[in-house]
Amino acid sequence: MELVGSPLTATHAHPRSTPTKFLPAISTMASSYKNRFPYYPLPQSFSLPWMPSTYYRTAAINPTLAPFSKSSQGLSPSKTLPFISNRTTLFTRYTPDDWHRFNQTNYKESETSRHNAERLRGDNSRVIQDKYQQTKKMQVESTKNLGERVNDIEFWKSELCHELDEMIGETNALTDVKKRLERALAETEAPLQVALECLLHREKRMGIDLVHDDVEKQLFTEVDVIRSCQERMQRYLDKAKAQLTTNRAAQHELERDLANKQAAHRIDDKCHHLRNTSDGISYYRGVERVDATISVPESWAKFTDDNILRSQSERAASAKLRDSIENLLVVTANEMWHQFNQVNVAFTNRIAETTDAKSKIQTHLAKTLQEIFQIEMNIEALRKAIRDKGPPLKVAQTRLDERTRRPNMELCRDTAQLRLVNEVYEIDETIQSLQQRLRDAEETLQVLVRAKSVLEHDLAVKANSLFIDQEKCMGMRKTFPSTARLVGYV
Repeated sequence: MELVGSPLTATHAHPRSTPTKFLPAISTMASSYKNRFPYYPLPQSFSLPWMPSTYYRTAAINPTLAPFSKSSQGLSPSKTLPFISNRTTLFTRYTPDDWHRFNQTNYKESETSRHNAERLRGDNSRVIQDKYQQTKKMQVESTKNLGERVNDIEFWKSELCHELDEMIGETNALTDVKKRLERALAETEAPLQVALECLLHREKRMGIDLVHDDVEKQLFTEVDVIRSCQERMQRYLDKAKAQLTTNRAAQHELERDLANKQAAHRIDDKCHHLRNTSDGISYYRGVERVDATISVPESWAKFTDDNILRSQSERAASAKLRDSIENLLVVTANEMWHQFNQVNVAFTNRIAETTDAKSKIQTHLAKTLQEIFQIEMNIEALRKAIRDKGPPLKVAQTRLDERTRRPNMELCRDTAQLRLVNEVYEIDETIQSLQQRLRDAEETLQVLVRAKSVLEHDLAVKANSLFIDQEKCMGMRKTFPSTARLVGYV
């Protein structure tokens, strides 16, 4: 049994048609987003109690009288609706004041609801506009910050590129100087071998010519000078290799930093040009809570500045080393050339001395040979003179022997006898004197022969020394590496 006053749909009212699409479907909305809008569950306080739960579909009731007519069939008269005349005894009626008050209350509530709705709409419009301006301002500031960041990266990129070009140029220059130093060091081997061979050849001198003369002193000095130059060159070559290693390390740091800057510039420039209508933007839920940064602007700038300062320091050290190597090449070339000339001058003087000594020996030898010839002729004359004294001695002795045969008193010591005796003595003394002269002449001849032998040996020694110094040593020392070779240009 229905109570009077319950909300029933009037039979004479036309039923409202149910809207099939109160709001446009989500699937038909044009969107450039890749993902759905992130789901953020709102707390209970943010729910809207005034919004009906049937926001997207309005309930519709199509009243019909068929059920009531069917349901009334078979009911007893006591269960059917009472007649109008009986309602005064069955139901309580409202007064007209209650009806008016109820209407006025509804009007006021409706007006209050409308005012609240209008105020809420105004507040919402202002909030929407404020949030739009705030979001736009924040986006503009973020874009500005990204632009400033891109400018900072471009500045450091230009600094890195400039320093990298300078470092590459310095490394190439140091590499060229190192190659020149290596060539110059290799060029010193030939003069060193020449000096050592000269010393070995001069060991083949004979006799008195094995003297520690000025040539040998200068050759030893030349060997010491060349080895000293080689040691200094090798020391600077090791320094150049170490410096090239540090240069390449600094260059690698610059290249890595520059590559990182280029990647960051590409990313930040892309971010700087992103707009709300750009393609490729999407939701990344929780990305704002991920902090993968490892530096701050101060440490970021200091890192690149330290790399540039390190490169500049290494580049300055490399330039200083290059200057030192250039000076070393010039100094060593001058030292070796000076000592080479000193050795050649000593050789020239020694060759002149040896040539003069050889010439004098040849003169003395010629005179000795002439004297030997003369003394030999004198010896032959003495021998002939001794032979010539034999017949007179024989005559005198034969006369004395014959006179010993005189008889008796005829054996007289007369003047003839005395003269013959004196003649024999005088001839014998003469022979003795000539024989002594002959022995002296023969001894002198032996002395001359020994002198001749000494002179000839000395002449051979001098000739051997001249051959060694003039032909072998000076023959090897006719050429010396040019200054261009000694400084490594060739």
